[in-house]
Amino acid sequence: MLNEARADMVMSPHVALFPAVAIFVTVLAFNLLGDGLRDALDPKLKG
Repeated sequence: MLNEARADMVMSPHVALFPAVAIFVTVLAFNLLGDGLRDALDPKLKG
């Protein structure tokens, strides 16, 4: 099964690009959300 997927990736690498970009954007969004929440809720940063 992995060998078949590898062959498909060689023929059309753009198929893996869209899920990779989606994962990247999701992780980036969660990181930015966490930074924003920390900045808003951490009393040590306000003083």
